[in-house]
Amino acid sequence: MPVKEADHKIVSDLMRAMQRGPGAEEELLALFSEDAVLVEPFMGQPQTHSGKPAIRASLVQMNQNRAPDMALALDRVDMEGGAVRAEWTCTSSFMPTPMRGYDLFAIRGGKIAKLEICVTEMPDMPH
Repeated sequence: MPVKEADHKIVSDLMRAMQRGPGAEEELLALFSEDAVLVEPFMGQPQTHSGKPAIRASLVQMNQNRAPDMALALDRVDMEGGAVRAEWTCTSSFMPTPMRGYDLFAIRGGKIAKLEICVTEMPDMPH
């Protein structure tokens, strides 16, 4: 089933803002509903952040640990059940191989109600 154009734009806008990193938090937060939920795996296990203040804190933390040359590519956008699924690839000179994953979006009223970030390929990082 094709993704609605408005939903595809939200996914593209999110990816563009994530690519920009620090300084794009307001742009990112504007894409979320006030009571949105973000589920992300970047602290070693999935963490759930509910509401814009918690999502803002998570974004700030992600940007603090971000590689300065991180490049984020949107590979594919599809519908999966009732969710929009966006597959992506993240590269950086700090990672020996790309990180790959997908995001699942619940979009209601033109805003992200839930975003779940899933990493499918994590690079082997030197210790």
